[in-house]
Amino acid sequence: MKLSYLSSLAHPDLRSYFENSGYVIRTFPELCTVSSLVDNHPDVLLCKLGAKPESPIYEGVSDKLSPSYPNNCRYNAACTGKFFIHKLDITDSELLSAAMASCGDELKLVDVRQGYTKCSTVIVDEESIITYDKGIAKPCEMAGINVLLVEPGFVKLRGADTGFIGGASGRVSDEIVFNGDLSAHPSFKEITAFIEARGLGCKWFDSYELEDIGSIITVTDSE
Repeated sequence: MKLSYLSSLAHPDLRSYFENSGYVIRTFPELCTVSSLVDNHPDVLLCKLGAKPESPIYEGVSDKLSPSYPNNCRYNAACTGKFFIHKLDITDSELLSAAMASCGDELKLVDVRQGYTKCSTVIVDEESIITYDKGIAKPCEMAGINVLLVEPGFVKLRGADTGFIGGASGRVSDEIVFNGDLSAHPSFKEITAFIEARGLGCKWFDSYELEDIGSIITVTDSE
């Protein structure tokens, strides 16, 4: 089985893409424990433990969340399978334990200043990410991760001035899929080149604006 976890705000074109690709779509329910900006964002509660399609998804406990930062992003880590990237002093202990159990003892922890780590990060593969945040980019580069630093902004988030590129994307099999028109982003050429250089495709939808919907989270071969 192939599962896709999507916000209720996901565009019909994105939903059609998954339906036509044989995915079962699970629409993420609204949470009453976080603010309305992110209450239907999967990545406030779900964390995929690796970049591979079969990497498992950890589901947190909604009652541990609250509307204010940083208690609304204790599960918002970026886990590539080789690296666990987050503001480690706020990371939920059970999430970290699950990541270490799933990824093995060689999992490297990377401490960053940004609590909204997954929102801010496109996970390309186990050793490569895309982010606009220099506070994420620098420690990741120091840890040995391949990082593409892109222009900030140019991503819609309903109710806010701007959204995050990580929250507008996700890896789907051998493609990085963006929720909206990536070609309108000023770093478009660099983004597509970085992804394609790693043997992956890049999918976007030019029919609507690039929008942060709390990441596109998928898993295959799940029971």
